[in-house]
Amino acid sequence: MFMLGKKILSTNCKPEIILNPEGTIIIRGRSMIGNMNELADEIETWLDKYIANPAEVTHVDFCLEYFNKANTKVIISLLRKVESLTLTNKKYIINWFYEEGDYDILEKGEFFSSELKIPFNFIEIFDS
Repeated sequence: MFMLGKKILSTNCKPEIILNPEGTIIIRGRSMIGNMNELADEIETWLDKYIANPAEVTHVDFCLEYFNKANTKVIISLLRKVESLTLTNKKYIINWFYEEGDYDILEKGEFFSSELKIPFNFIEIFDS
């Protein structure tokens, strides 16, 4: 089954989201949307189709500068869906990027990893 990728462009309050059927999911930027329902539905619909025929390894990269509480639910939902890939004997890798010294974003990633019992790679980004 052929599946199309999806790219949602960033705005001042919405992150860029790249959903690639070859096994790459990228969420980067700032996420300050108060009502995430429409965007969450769009991501969830794509993920449901993807999980039906996933890549051998799915890479999920979170490169968030900021996200508000309303977005936490969407992130958790996405992570739970990705975690379900193990039921199909597929693998996933979660990379949580944070800027040097941004311990708030690091701690949020550690919280998700701990609460959901999903291993994350924490990658500090240094300004060059």
